Parts: sequence; C-alpha cells; structure tokens
Amino acid sequence: MASRSNDRRRFLLKHQASSSQDASVRPESFRCYFVEQVGQEIHGSVQERPFVELPADDVLIRVSHSSLNYKDAMAASGHRGIVKTFPHVPGIDAAGVVVESTDPAFLPGDEVIATGREIGVERWGAWSEYLRAPAAWVQHVPEGLTPFETMVLGTAGFTAAQCVAALLEHGVTPDQGEIVVTGATGGVGSLAIRILARLGYNVAAVSGKESQANWLRKQGASRVIPRSDFVDSGSRPLLNAAWAGGVDTVGGPALATMIRATHHRGCVAACGVVGGAELPLTVYPFILRGVTLAGIDSAWCPDHRRTEIWRRLGHEWKIDGLEAMAVEVPLDKVGDAVQAMLAGHALGRTVVSLQ
Repeated sequence: MASRSNDRRRFLLKHQASSSQDASVRPESFRCYFVEQVGQEIHGSVQERPFVELPADDVLIRVSHSSLNYKDAMAASGHRGIVKTFPHVPGIDAAGVVVESTDPAFLPGDEVIATGREIGVERWGAWSEYLRAPAAWVQHVPEGLTPFETMVLGTAGFTAAQCVAALLEHGVTPDQGEIVVTGATGGVGSLAIRILARLGYNVAAVSGKESQANWLRKQGASRVIPRSDFVDSGSRPLLNAAWAGGVDTVGGPALATMIRATHHRGCVAACGVVGGAELPLTVYPFILRGVTLAGIDSAWCPDHRRTEIWRRLGHEWKIDGLEAMAVEVPLDKVGDAVQAMLAGHALGRTVVSLQ
C-alpha cells in the first residue's frame, strides 16, 4: 500500500513537472464510429478523426473493448431521445488502460472501466480508440474480473445485477416461488437469468424468440414462456398470482401483466422501455397485494452502490463462462451488429473490440 502511495506521489510530481511528456503519447488521429447528420439524414461509419477533436477531460483512456447495448444502437441510429448533438460517438461502456490523468487516483497503465453517466449519450463514448472522461466516472477494473469480462457484463450486466439486488432487498427469496424475466434473450434479461440461477432461483423466461428456448434453458431458465402466452391485455386489475417477483426489461403491457400477476409482497424490478412507455394498470396490485415496483436506473447509480454491485459481479455473483456468452465484433463490423439489434435479431451480449 505504501509503495502504491509513493508511486502516485511520483506520478503527480511528474505530471506537474512535464506536460510535454504526456503530449508525446498522443497520436495524431484515432479511429471511432462517427455518427453525423448530413442534411436531414443520419449516417454512421468508422472514421479516422484528428486527435484534437477528442473532447477534453481528466482521464485519457486507450480503449480495448466496449459493448453494444440497446441505448448504443439507438445512439448509432441518431435517436433524438438519446443523442442531442452531432457529430457523436456512441458507446456507453469502456474498458481500457489509462494513458494520461490529472487525478493521482489513476496512473498511466492502470486498467480501468467507465460506464454510464453521460458517456456515449451527452458526450462522446467508447466506440473509439480513445476516450476522455471525468475521474469521478472512472474506476479500476473490479477484482475478480478481466477487462473483457467487464464488457461482457457492461451496463446490461450492471443493470441485471441491480434488478437482482432489488428483489433481495425486498425479501424475495428462492423458496417463495418463480421469478419471471421478460426480454430474456437480450443482454439484461439473459444476464439476470444467469445471476438468479446462480443464487438458486427458479426462473421463467419470457421471449418472443421461441426458437431460442434451448439457449435460454442453458442460461439457467427453468422454463420458457412464449411472449404471446404471457401478455394479458384484458381489463382485470389483478391476475392469478403466479410470480414471487420479476425482472422486466421491456415495459408496456408486459410489465403491467407481470405486476398484476405478482404474489403478495412481491417485487418487480423494471429497467426497459422497448415494449412501450405506457403502463396500463390500476393501483390495486400495490394497495391490495403490496407489490413493489422497483425502478432501476443505471446511468446515475450512486457511486457507493455502483462499487458494491461491481464487487458482487466479480465475487459471489460471478457468472461462470462469461466470455462464452458474448460475440466479439471489431469496430469495423459494429454497424452490422447495430442493425441486427434494432431488427430484434440480437442474442446475449456483443463486445466491441478496439484492439
């Protein structure tokens, strides 16, 4: 520990003494997935951009890997609810190595991650060979995980883990019954299944991709329910209680169905909106059954909770065979991966390689 402190003191002195040495590690340009508006159309492509265009901030990271989340796919297609200004670089998750830092908490060569906040949304993201971010948004690679594994998890795994934590914090235990997970073949859904199964829960996976039932069972689902059989669009305020709790990644009628069919004092963790932002239900599940609806926000999760969730993901909640869960694509192919996700063809997790 003393040696580490001495290293950081030496680094700080060196940083103060010679900013020109820092400048020498900067390239003249960098590759990124560049989203720009031309007239009324949005175009995304891999481009070589001048290094001076990279926005300034505390920590400069040489990105090794990022990931593909639904928010990234929307940003890459220029969704105005995600991206406010152009040009833009998507990528809400980053893993890499520190190149420069004005904060002594991070030394050149440190392996770090940066996820959520405004990365890839309000400011340029990680589908880029280099990323700059505020020091407060950067953390060292969590113990028990490799940089690649952190991106297999990414914001999707972090969100899934928060959903599981919400169920535990509301007293939903494995002996109380099944947990239902919607959007089960997606990143958040499939990782939630893996964590829940590891903790001993029986999981019912809901998916519109009936051809992937065997894949879902391999992730740990006890059974698979077709989406068409799950969603109840009727007017009954309560349905027969079927679930001890749930993880909903899609919103809309699926979330309403889940809440209406949750046991007394159960909990539903909600984190998605791809199925709709409206919630067609009454207050009866809340005032007659005491159901808790736990909203999960990942971008601005408080730092102390963020650190604890990542610690669990590297230790007692660590998923076996994480690397095998992901498809790795180079930056040059990320546009194809975006189109597959937007078309509903994505399965599990996609890691974007910047190496």
